[in-house]
Amino acid sequence: MNIKRYRIIILSVIRQVFGIDTYYITASIELNEWKKRMKKRPSIINKASKGVQNKINSMLPDKYHEILTSAIKNMVRIVLSGSEYMTRKPDMLMSFEEREKLVKEKISFYKKTAMIEGAGTGAGGVLMGFADFPLLLSIKIKFLYDVASIYGFDVRDYKERLYILKIFQLAFSSQAAANKIFYEMENWNELSKALPSSLELFDWRGFQQEYRDYIDIAKLLQMVPGIGAIVGAYTNSKLLDKLGITAMNSYRMRIL
Repeated sequence: MNIKRYRIIILSVIRQVFGIDTYYITASIELNEWKKRMKKRPSIINKASKGVQNKINSMLPDKYHEILTSAIKNMVRIVLSGSEYMTRKPDMLMSFEEREKLVKEKISFYKKTAMIEGAGTGAGGVLMGFADFPLLLSIKIKFLYDVASIYGFDVRDYKERLYILKIFQLAFSSQAAANKIFYEMENWNELSKALPSSLELFDWRGFQQEYRDYIDIAKLLQMVPGIGAIVGAYTNSKLLDKLGITAMNSYRMRIL
């Protein structure tokens, strides 16, 4: 009997005998497994990959860097001002399991949206490939606003919008950077008291560099004629999957 099936049987017994909501137990187990992954130290391969990425960055045309840097900088500004991404808060009487069901539905919806966007811009070659960056960023951030709202966090609060950026950073950073970001998120209640109070104090340069390094190679392949649409759809699907898992566990960490 494999471990997963054994766990399901045990949880079923707990639910029937003790009347305990085993969804909390399952979510807590998944959260702890995720936290262990976030705390892993960078491997030799991770460090080597980062060095290769830095070398690739130095070979890319300035126009590429300018467009992506501008898109990410503007995205940070929009998130911190935030009005166009505001969403209504759901019923506060919903159970935790109901909230997570809604979150999973959002992941599926935004994943399909990102795949369509990636296929469309990938089929358009280099010029449309440049348009993919701001469009995909917008999809990801709107998704995170929706998730925050479903979990019951007020995105009108400036600090909650900063937490959204931390989730984004955690999902799309090297392992070394992820270790530092995860520590900040794990100790959010304390560290949030010292958060920057204005846009000018936010480290958007470090933010955009990590994100660029994470997606550069895949997005360059998306601009290759003939395979761009397939690469775009596949890449965007995987990026939304990663963001969805990161968002769910980041909010579980504050709730459970």
